Amino acid sequence: MAEIETIEPPSQNDLDDAVIDLEVVAPHGRPCEACGCPIEVDDKFCPACGRAEVIEAAIVAESQPSDQKHFRCDNCGSEVATAPDQRSYVCAFCDSTYVVEMQQRSNRQRPEFVVGFGVTREQAQEKFREWIAENAWFRPGDLRTATLADKQQGVYLPFWSFSMLAQSRWSATIGEYWYRTETYTTTDAKGNTTTHTRQVRETEWWPLSGNHHHYYAGYLVSGSKGLPQQQAERIKPFNLPALKRYEPYYLAGWLSEEYSVEREAALQICQQEFYRHEQNNVAAFLPGDTHRGLEVSTRFSSVNSDLCLLPVYILSYRYRDKLYRFLVNGQTGKCVGDKPLSWKRIFALIAAIVLLIVFVIAGVLLVQHG
Repeated sequence: MAEIETIEPPSQNDLDDAVIDLEVVAPHGRPCEACGCPIEVDDKFCPACGRAEVIEAAIVAESQPSDQKHFRCDNCGSEVATAPDQRSYVCAFCDSTYVVEMQQRSNRQRPEFVVGFGVTREQAQEKFREWIAENAWFRPGDLRTATLADKQQGVYLPFWSFSMLAQSRWSATIGEYWYRTETYTTTDAKGNTTTHTRQVRETEWWPLSGNHHHYYAGYLVSGSKGLPQQQAERIKPFNLPALKRYEPYYLAGWLSEEYSVEREAALQICQQEFYRHEQNNVAAFLPGDTHRGLEVSTRFSSVNSDLCLLPVYILSYRYRDKLYRFLVNGQTGKCVGDKPLSWKRIFALIAAIVLLIVFVIAGVLLVQHG
């Protein structure tokens, strides 16, 4: 079996850069009073909303949040930290009241990075109103949309960010195209025979194996049981170069969720994603015109992880015992969600369209036979 090395090894600088991409200078400041975006000492204006700011080092300490209360939802498993004066809490993820207060666990990993809210509460509510108003005729008439916007909450959600080196051994059958000239004849309706030539593509197959190395980074895994990975993908991407070193004052005035998906579980999800990327990268590096039977065996090493808090507005509500959710990326403003539909109205519309078609066809037939 022939063997080829398709190696893309990272240099030491590449490894250093991949690891220190998040190594930013620790900030000193406080959240913007208008939108909550982190503002550093040298910032004269809020980077998110443009509000003029005057920040003095003396007031930094005042922005540090005091002890927080911690709640766990017995329905979806999310764990959220709130202001100490909050006496009750309705789960932002599943709209459940089955929430109990809990003691903060001392062995929790501290977040390393945070991205501040760049979308204000008012902007997030307006996005919901615009979204829920779309195709309003298909919405149930008894859905009380006027009160739903008040359920929307801004939450710092935990995400695990991983970087790692993938080292793969692969094998495949490589195909190379070549063409031969083929002569053929055709006979027309009068019985005349004509000779033609055409190019026919053939494929020559040969086995090949080799190694492939690639460094992967930047994939975010949801650390929240309340926001499964499938739903977290819907509000991506986040602008990760905006990450700042975590400081407690960033959370002042906002809910923050404790991670409920442990690092090892998140690592498995990330490695599955990176393995798919590795398979695609290996396939792209293969020589020849085509290939088949590609097998890739990958080992991951040099694994680094960071726990990040990212801003998301969550609005969860129930309609006829079914949960619906509307999400806004608190950094970019991207919004996604699901809303109930009135199937009676949809079926009525379909029936009306069918009847209209029947009447049109009947009218055409009457004219033709008139």
